[in-house]
Amino acid sequence: MDLIITRRLAVAAAATLAFVPACTRSAPQHAGATVEIHEHDFRIDASTESVAAGTVVFQVHNDAPATHEFVVVRTDEPADRLPIGPDGLSVNEDELTSVGELSEVGSGTVDTLAIALTPGRYVFFCNMEGHYMGGMHGVVEVSADA
Repeated sequence: MDLIITRRLAVAAAATLAFVPACTRSAPQHAGATVEIHEHDFRIDASTESVAAGTVVFQVHNDAPATHEFVVVRTDEPADRLPIGPDGLSVNEDELTSVGELSEVGSGTVDTLAIALTPGRYVFFCNMEGHYMGGMHGVVEVSADA
């Protein structure tokens, strides 16, 4: 009888040890820099203009009453001089090197975009009709420094 109880206790202890780490594990965290982005009507604010190379997490807060996009391209062009498409209202993304995008960030929501960025200059913008032309763009410089 003691052997059966000992085995049951051993099984229960093993099950408990296997279960505890699963309950205490936190959600996976992104390594690297986090850039807080706040989209407003015809304005984008960023918490920083420079980060180190690696995984960069853009936390995009849409503080405006309308849906916005968040597009990131690698370019040496000034943020306000990106190529405009035939519609005359939005950026011609086909002429740029896109590195990531959130196609719809709803009003009052927060969305996350994690991108592995190498050293260089990146422009981010909203490409909804007229939004880029209205001033919804910014720059982040990525350096090799850790």
